[in-house]
Amino acid sequence: MGDGERSRHQPRRSGRPMLRRRGGIRSGHPSGARSRGRRPGIRRLTQLAGGWAFRRGLRGELPASDDYHASASIGSDDAAAHIQNTVGSCPNSKIVLGGYSQGAGVIDLASAAMPPSVADHVVAVALFGEPSSGFSSMLWGGQPLPTLNPLYSSKVINLCAADDPICTGGGNIMAHVSYIQSGMTTQAATFAADKLGQGSERA
Repeated sequence: MGDGERSRHQPRRSGRPMLRRRGGIRSGHPSGARSRGRRPGIRRLTQLAGGWAFRRGLRGELPASDDYHASASIGSDDAAAHIQNTVGSCPNSKIVLGGYSQGAGVIDLASAAMPPSVADHVVAVALFGEPSSGFSSMLWGGQPLPTLNPLYSSKVINLCAADDPICTGGGNIMAHVSYIQSGMTTQAATFAADKLGQGSERA
């Protein structure tokens, strides 16, 4: 991905899902997975939610392949391992998960794979352009599209731009790269910050 944000650039074909960690071992841990193309400003989302971002790349990569199901499965295994490691190493952490496009599918798959107890450490989930359309199903090779584990349903903000072909039946591919400009990342950041605040009150 490189060190800079790609919010003003066009998608690229391949890349590595990214994780974001904020603050010390007792602070919130925003973790985000992007699509093979781009992510809608996960660093910016972290900054809006408060605190600073620590940049960490996942060990694996989403392969530069049109087999979305297989590459997302690889990414979800790595994401689930990192999230569980964070819970084990820093049990007081309040974790925020985020995913865009194929990365939202990665978060869905990871949520299903992780032990139920992990959900107690996750305070918010932000999904952008989650694959849920017929077009997405085709890209997924006809495999059933993943959905978020119900244990996280009270903690999720699921944002889908109007006419985005990945999460609606629409046909405007530019809608799929409109999440920053539309203000939806700010909306998600506000949601995450509110959830982090509630978590602090409970702690």
